[in-house]
Amino acid sequence: MADEVLKQAYGSWPSPIDAALAAAHDGQPEWVGFVGDEVWWTEPRPAEGGRRALVRRTADGVEESVLPAPWNVRSRVIEYGGRPWTGAMRESGPLVVFTHFADQRLYRCEPGGEPRPLTPVSPVGGGLRWAEPQVDLARGEVWCVLEEFTGDGPDDVRRVLAAVPLDGSAADDRAAVRELTDGRHRFVTGPRLSPDGRRAAWLAWDHPRMPWDGTELLVGEVSDDGTLHTVDTVAGGPEEAVAQVEWSTDGRLLYASDSSGWWNLYRDGTPLCPREEEFAGPLWKLGLRWFAPLDNGLIAVVHGRGSTVLGILDAESGELVDTAGPWTEFAPAVAAHGTRVVAVGAGAHTAYEVVELDTRSGRARAIGARHRDPVDPAYYPEPQIRTFTGPGGREVHAHVYPPHHPGRTAPDGELPPYVIWAHGGPTSRVPLVLDLEIAYFTSRGIGVAEVNYGGSTGYGRAYRERLREQWGVVDVEDCAAVALALAEEGTADRSRLAVRGGSAGGWTTAASLTTTDVYACGTIIYPVLDLATWGSGETHDFESRYLESLVGPLAEVPARYAERSPTAHADRLTVPFLLLQGLDDVICPPAQCERFLARIEGRGVPHAYLTFEGEGHGFRRAETLVRALEAELSLYARVFALDAPGVPELELHT
Repeated sequence: MADEVLKQAYGSWPSPIDAALAAAHDGQPEWVGFVGDEVWWTEPRPAEGGRRALVRRTADGVEESVLPAPWNVRSRVIEYGGRPWTGAMRESGPLVVFTHFADQRLYRCEPGGEPRPLTPVSPVGGGLRWAEPQVDLARGEVWCVLEEFTGDGPDDVRRVLAAVPLDGSAADDRAAVRELTDGRHRFVTGPRLSPDGRRAAWLAWDHPRMPWDGTELLVGEVSDDGTLHTVDTVAGGPEEAVAQVEWSTDGRLLYASDSSGWWNLYRDGTPLCPREEEFAGPLWKLGLRWFAPLDNGLIAVVHGRGSTVLGILDAESGELVDTAGPWTEFAPAVAAHGTRVVAVGAGAHTAYEVVELDTRSGRARAIGARHRDPVDPAYYPEPQIRTFTGPGGREVHAHVYPPHHPGRTAPDGELPPYVIWAHGGPTSRVPLVLDLEIAYFTSRGIGVAEVNYGGSTGYGRAYRERLREQWGVVDVEDCAAVALALAEEGTADRSRLAVRGGSAGGWTTAASLTTTDVYACGTIIYPVLDLATWGSGETHDFESRYLESLVGPLAEVPARYAERSPTAHADRLTVPFLLLQGLDDVICPPAQCERFLARIEGRGVPHAYLTFEGEGHGFRRAETLVRALEAELSLYARVFALDAPGVPELELHT
């Protein structure tokens, strides 16, 4: 006999998915790669202070952490980071080079041995930072991106390609680091050496462009002494974004460009599989890889329109065969070795895991960070891929997660509360994957709708550029359109709608609360709140000119900066809200929140402001994740009059 389904009010359903469980499964494996025949990657450790561990899968299939705590394999280049490790197999075993988060130095390590520093500590500004290391055993060097601060300001910085000696001679001597480029470009990605070692390819761009606006693909000759010369721009430009470059095994140049309006693959300038879908995405971290060439000429590709899949492309015929399996979303983390491909995939009922594809057999299987259901999957949400109609008839893409519980349903006639989730970026996208934070709400009877508003990636350049000079308008309108459509169709309770988001999503949340009457409350997480000050001087260099495309040049449209800023319109805020902020955040610093709160002081608006020491932009520690999630649920319980037993009550101030 089936278990009896009980009727109980939305938002009060008992759930085995508590905040601690959601926190323990926060994050995903990243930066997969091969060291010889072994597969290595990094993965989060929320219970260990949020560090990133380096993990290897040995030949006998055993997973083991390469470095004990407190080693934290994570780069701070451009603050969002980049590929933090590389490895090579020698006769004596693996040699690994990695960036340690605490001091940002490069270290070399042989498993079982103690890491030894390869680069010095700089007392200037943010110091010396490194990303995208590549070992060159023949020259005894590591080629990588060097980010060097020249002063105490966030924009006192230069970036070059550099070669670091593997013998440790630069550990205390900055002069021993050999610079490969001259610093003429503000941003560079790591060099890719051709198979014969005679050419190197990399990407570069300059303010005010972001890497998804326009980049240059540069190719230089490599001399016998390892210096670069005769550098030419072979693709890209102000209106063409090249997102990744590699070399095929026969020495031809492979790259992903959006010159057609979609990121497609090219080989020496010729399109390989022209389609109206994406074969790359926004370069938020240096070293993201959407494709990897195999020795036999095939290319492993992550591609799709919206959600992404892993496929194998025959570059000669243009035939593309996708991988079978439960994974409906793949991250930009692909590596190849011989006939093997590794990637990071997830699905609606599967968290991100390391997936290996054997191209000879066509068999794909999870080999690392394997998903294991921490609770009965019957409590997982059942997502719906939806397209809504926004202002002017424009399409708005979203993922809708209705309340879902195997043993509960709502009383007849009751409509559920819904929370609209606005993603960060804003030039980004929410993937359709199992997220226990979403399940934390849906299993209690609170619906969630993630909106890929205009400006999101995955739907071509035209969709992405809907947000050009329209940030705070299109994103707000699209989120509201989804919320109101859900209410109008009888899916959501119009009087119990909330909005939440972090970073750029925090901006969209705050802007929504100060410019619309759609929502009854909101959760604002490490947000941008004041355009006039968020930019040069108050945020990091990477995004310091981002607003020129999102809002317009400050000198030309100063009134627009004030008109759009939630801080300038704090007097319009009348509904309760929760504000969450890391005190070590240099991207969206606490000063933004403090100015916003000062504007509402004494106005009687119920709110809570929670800050977290040791947290930057994006929470990583288990205790922080638990406190933030419970506080958010408590806000909704209070505003929507829900019974949420076991959740600490959030104290709201006026």
